[in-house]
Amino acid sequence: MRLGIFGGSFDPVHYGHLLLAECAREQLALDQVWLVPAAVSPFKIGRQPAPAKDRLEMLELGLAGSEHLRASPLELDRGGISYTVDTLAEIARQQPAAKLFLLMGADALRDLPAWREPARICELATPAVVRRGGAADPDFGGLAAIVSSQRLAEIHSSQVQMPLIELSSTDLRTRAAAGHSLRYRTPRAVEKYIETHRLYQAARD
Repeated sequence: MRLGIFGGSFDPVHYGHLLLAECAREQLALDQVWLVPAAVSPFKIGRQPAPAKDRLEMLELGLAGSEHLRASPLELDRGGISYTVDTLAEIARQQPAAKLFLLMGADALRDLPAWREPARICELATPAVVRRGGAADPDFGGLAAIVSSQRLAEIHSSQVQMPLIELSSTDLRTRAAAGHSLRYRTPRAVEKYIETHRLYQAARD
């Protein structure tokens, strides 16, 4: 099985997340893509996200009806700071026959050498960089010191193209806090969940 792993806070999930996952699924011929909400992102320590239960439920609502995309509670169940290397190691243990692809943006690729055990991450999964329309070529130079030239070529060939879509969870939270519409930015079921549960009523960082 070819399995894509897409991590993030998903606070809340929006159409940009879903389009990214679907573009990766199609272009990398993935059998499944798992969207894995972080318990505590190591890059966002100090910011209080929406409760894990709400973020997971919104993600499941957003993915309803999809055969190939699913929400994974792995990091939420584990708790604590969500390190990618730990998540990939657990998935590899659960799915020993799967070939793993780690979906990420160009900014994450740039920072990857500073992540916990970056060489191990690149052993466990192939980083698949998602390029948004009009973006410059990603810089793979930072990986040269931690992977072989053969592995680097494989990573380079696993890029994913997606249209430019100007959506962010930060913007959705700000709009929700101000009482503005989220229509056409996130699936209707997610929009209604946010309204019903009065999420993001106090503006977050």
